[in-house]
Amino acid sequence: MVREAGERRTEPGRTRRRGAALEDAILDAAASELAESGFAGMTMDKVAARAGTNKNALYRRWPHRLALGTAAYKRLATTAPVPDTGGLRGDALELLRQANRHWSSPLGAVLRELLAAAGGAAEFLAGLQDQSGEAAAAPWLTVLGRAVARGEAAPEALHPRVATVAVVLLRNEFVVRGVPSAPDDVLVEIVDEVFLPLVRSRGAGPSAAGTSAGLR
Repeated sequence: MVREAGERRTEPGRTRRRGAALEDAILDAAASELAESGFAGMTMDKVAARAGTNKNALYRRWPHRLALGTAAYKRLATTAPVPDTGGLRGDALELLRQANRHWSSPLGAVLRELLAAAGGAAEFLAGLQDQSGEAAAAPWLTVLGRAVARGEAAPEALHPRVATVAVVLLRNEFVVRGVPSAPDDVLVEIVDEVFLPLVRSRGAGPSAAGTSAGLR
């Protein structure tokens, strides 16, 4: 009989996975546990049982529960499409609304658990999609790039710190308010009172009137 790569027979009627096939099975099991029980309810025992393996197989790949939980979260997380409303203000508001919806979603609750468990451990913070500087800046740089191409903003606005200021302020709202979402008027205020003025200040646009009209 021809066997698939990554599998081998250990006894009649039983297949033991290894390599990439086993790793995929473990990550699928961990992702299912996260989705059903959150990080607090995801144990190495449960994941091993669900994956049909033993805990040693888990610990050989991930040294502890947080490492496995981080990897499983990345498997669950999806990248939302970058909005294209035709204007920078609309794009910025939609990006903040996406972040707001995610943070208050069940998957966002898992992310909050992981961040709390990670504490100040930079290696795990960097592994979480929503905490990665590059991942956070990418959609904002995309909408800023479109704004530059349309003449709404100067090329100097294409800077990671400019790009991420709005979402950083939104996260600060979560921390200060102690709740996983912010009212929409707060999102509007962040865009209109901080983000857009900062973009306008980064170099001279094609014309003052044209830039102001395009950004609103």
